[in-house]
Amino acid sequence: MRQVFLHREQGAGLPRRDLLAAGLAAMASAGLSTEAGAAPRPLNILILGGTGFTGPHQVRYALSRGHKVTLFNRGRRPKEWPAAVEELTGDRDVNNYESLKGRQWDVCIDNPTSVPFWVRDAAAVLKGNVKHYIFISTVSVYESNGKPGEDETGARAVYKGADAMKETTADLRKNMALYGPLKALSEDEAHKHFAGMTTVIRPGLIVGPGDETDRFSYWPHRLQRGGKTLVPPLQDPVKFIDGRDIAEWAIRMAEQRTFGDFNAFGPAGEMSMGAMLKGINEAVGNKAQFVEASEKFLEENKVGAWMDLPVWVPGGGETAGFHRRSNARAVKAGLTFRSVGQTTTDYLAWWATLDEKRRNGPLRAGLKPEREAELLAKLGA
Repeated sequence: MRQVFLHREQGAGLPRRDLLAAGLAAMASAGLSTEAGAAPRPLNILILGGTGFTGPHQVRYALSRGHKVTLFNRGRRPKEWPAAVEELTGDRDVNNYESLKGRQWDVCIDNPTSVPFWVRDAAAVLKGNVKHYIFISTVSVYESNGKPGEDETGARAVYKGADAMKETTADLRKNMALYGPLKALSEDEAHKHFAGMTTVIRPGLIVGPGDETDRFSYWPHRLQRGGKTLVPPLQDPVKFIDGRDIAEWAIRMAEQRTFGDFNAFGPAGEMSMGAMLKGINEAVGNKAQFVEASEKFLEENKVGAWMDLPVWVPGGGETAGFHRRSNARAVKAGLTFRSVGQTTTDYLAWWATLDEKRRNGPLRAGLKPEREAELLAKLGA
């Protein structure tokens, strides 16, 4: 079982203390940490991407800590920032890095890369011009998920195609089976070109405000609706991470110049599906009553793990280690976690800001209400 997936300058000309105050206000309203002034020294940070899910959290947190931020992307998703942010444009699919040439940064955070040639081509411009390269990877790089407790040294997926350097993002969209192997090779490119100064962060399921996939967030919506709710085996383990937790930790890893490979998901210890759902249910007012279905029942009725019942995968067999992979190294390096309740509350507050069409439309993951009703009736019978 593999997880598949994961310019406007505001405040220009303001005094530094006013920029910082603006950044803090935005951080507080978004439920982000506000450890402004805690950074040991200001950094000049280049973020490749920066306008997707976790990127904006990185930007806001970095600004609140007093860092200077430059974004590099296609410029197709403009954002409003709480302070001045430099935005450079280019297209990594066609090796267009002209705007980065002749520039230097303390650290580069590479968020969107899924194909190895993106790292290779970026390195041709950035090698010698950055002191630290942080590559955001995925736990999908691992070859298998059957063994609980495996750490970052576990065997990774092997690419079996003709030429990995010719694989494009378009190829990946057509064949998501390439995702893990190509991410693994992208990690190798990072270590090759930025030897001794690379940090690889391997998140699991990323959740919370800004998540457009509806994985995980199916549950806040469903439990908020209340009533009898079909749930998978409650004893099975789960792992995930709030997008703000991984974003803020990436900035702190840059500040500390911490290198190496890290599995990044939480909580620090074990969490069951039942504990996760209990935390979500409490956050929405305990409106739902759980109706637990066995793995056998779900299999017989063709209810799929992960997308039909998000977050969950069976806790035994070939997925026994999926939600039991070790995160001890990341926790030791300072990775911290918000509570399920806080993630739920903040996610729903963010959801309320979206346009009416999105809020009233069907969710992109999880059981449709009529399908759930049919399954609940079978369980009741």
